Parts: sequence; structure tokens; C-alpha cells
Amino acid sequence: MKLMVPLGSRFARALFGLLGVAGFVWADGPGVLTSIQVKSDFQLSTDPDSKNWKNVQGVIADHDPFGKPLPEAHTEIRSRWTKKNLYFMFIANYRDLYLKANPLLDKETWGLWDFDVDEVFIGQDLQNINLYKEFEVSPQGEYIDLDVDHSREDGVNWLWNSGLHLKTRIDREHKIWYCEIQIPWKGIAAHKPKNGDQFRLNLYRIEGGPAPRKYIVWQTTNSPSFHTPQAFERLVLGKQE
Repeated sequence: MKLMVPLGSRFARALFGLLGVAGFVWADGPGVLTSIQVKSDFQLSTDPDSKNWKNVQGVIADHDPFGKPLPEAHTEIRSRWTKKNLYFMFIANYRDLYLKANPLLDKETWGLWDFDVDEVFIGQDLQNINLYKEFEVSPQGEYIDLDVDHSREDGVNWLWNSGLHLKTRIDREHKIWYCEIQIPWKGIAAHKPKNGDQFRLNLYRIEGGPAPRKYIVWQTTNSPSFHTPQAFERLVLGKQE
């Protein structure tokens, strides 16, 4: 049995209510993250200098949803893909960590967005912007994945299971935390991936709490809500090196 979040709930109002106010706002300029194909799947290491990540060019999230610079929260995101999985690597500079006490790592954590977290929002349908998946991972390795459809009154399916794998690491000496995510394609798309495929994408991070908090984005949303699909840009599957 699927558990859905009604759009009239407190969570859903916070999640979606701002969309109508924000209107149809496009991101401020072109945005493309090219995911580079690798021949075979690899073990997660959280090492950006490993052979699988060292020469992969990423994108930068370093401003708030309205475009205000947040250089101290500079976050690099890289991506790779295989025939079976899509990978993301987050390299996040931080000043302070706001972590949930007694983390649970063997099941989803509801309300993870109230703490420090990396987030991937990705949709396979370039025309229907209301459909996309959301993936969140904390520095401690907690996670949640969500199946989002704005057009449904029953809202968000949070018991949907993507089958993701993840690994995180906190470098407290240099104040950087690393997050590596492996998402099976069956959790994103209904078709087998191929070179040149495009997906709708935005990338986010939250730092600090309970207040003030930093909301860090790749593509400007011009809305307080990350759930502004009009602002999503593109992930493009690149050919194998």
C-alpha cells in the first residue's frame, strides 16, 4: 500500500504552496550538467580524486534561490552514468553542520530537509514538468527519496523506493563534506539510457539550522521553494571517455 501526502497537509502546503505565487519563472540562463559515461559500475568511495571522478567536470551551486552569492557554501556537483545507474558526487564546503540526533541509516528519514542535506531533483519528461523524483542525503548518510507529481491531489509518494545507494564522508579539518549517490535508472526513467539523452534537473543543498539557514542552489528558482520545476535545467548524458 502506498502512503501519499495529501496536498492539503502542512507539509504539502509548505512544499507546493509557493509555486502559484512564484509563477512561471525560468532559470537565469543556460544550465547543463554533462554526465560522463563510464564503462562499468564502481564502488562508492567519496573520493573526488579517484580514477572515476578526478577528471570529471562538474557544476557549481553557490548562491541562494534568488541569486544572492553564498561563496562560503561553494558546492561542486559531478555526475557519471552507466547502463544501470546514474551517479552524483557532491563536494560541499561548510561553516557549521546541523545534524539530526540519533540518525537512522537503514530506512528513510522523514523531515530530512530540516537538517543539512544535499538534494537532486530530476525528471525524465521534458514536457510534463510536474513529474520528477527527489533524492536527499545528509552528511551522516541518512536519506529519503520521493516520487513527485504536482498534478495529483494525493501529492507525494514518499514510500516509493528508488533503490539508491550512497556513501558520505565529513572532513572536519577542511570543513568539507562529500556525498556520492548511485541511483538505478529504473528509479528515474522508463527507458534504457543512451548517449545524448536529456533530463530536467536542479541541484540543491541546505546548511544550518534551525535559523538562520542557507539554501544553496545550482539554478536560481526566484522562489523560496526548491519545488519550482519551471526553473529546472538539464542533465545531458555524455559519451564514454
